[in-house]
Amino acid sequence: MTYIQTEIDGVWIIEPKVFNDARGYFMEAFKKEEFEANIGKVNFIQDNESKSSYGVLRGLHYQKGEFCQAKLVRVIKGEVLDVAVDLRESSPTFGKYVSVLLNEENKRQFFIPRGFAHGFLVLSEEAIFTYKVDNAYAPQAEASVLYNDKDLSIDWPINENQIIMSDKDKTAKAFKDADVF
Repeated sequence: MTYIQTEIDGVWIIEPKVFNDARGYFMEAFKKEEFEANIGKVNFIQDNESKSSYGVLRGLHYQKGEFCQAKLVRVIKGEVLDVAVDLRESSPTFGKYVSVLLNEENKRQFFIPRGFAHGFLVLSEEAIFTYKVDNAYAPQAEASVLYNDKDLSIDWPINENQIIMSDKDKTAKAFKDADVF
C-alpha cells in the first residue's frame, strides 16, 4: 500500500496495491503491521457499513471527549466525496478540511484521526461505504457540525437542492459553536 500524508497532519490517503486478472481483483484492505509502521498504533474495534443513494450527505459527525473516534473509511461500491474537518483547537489547521474522492475504481481509503468531524456525500447512483472505528458509538457523546457552514466553506460538488440528509444533520451546530478538542 502507498500511504499519502495530506495537508492536515494525521489525515492520510491510503492506496492499496490491486491485482487484477480475468477473474476480477485481489487487494489487502488492511494490514495492521504496515498500517502502524506508516500511521501509528490504532486499535480498531468495530467495522460499520452503510448504503446510500445519490445526493445523500451524512455528516459532519464526531463524538466528544473520551468517546472520540479515529476512522478508516472506504467505498466498496459507487463514489463519495469524503471530508474530514480539523476540530483540534491547538492545531495550525484548526477549522480546515481535507476532501478526497473514494470510489470502487480507485479503492482508496481515508484515515481520519480523533479530533475531526467527518462526513461524506454520495456522487453515484448508490454507494456502499464501510469504515473501521477505534471506539464504540456513544449516543450521549455524538455531535455534528453543519455541512454548509460558511466558516468552513466546504466545496460540495452538487447543487444544495439535491442534497438529502437527516433532520439531525440539517440542524447541526455552526462551526463556531462546535465542541472542539
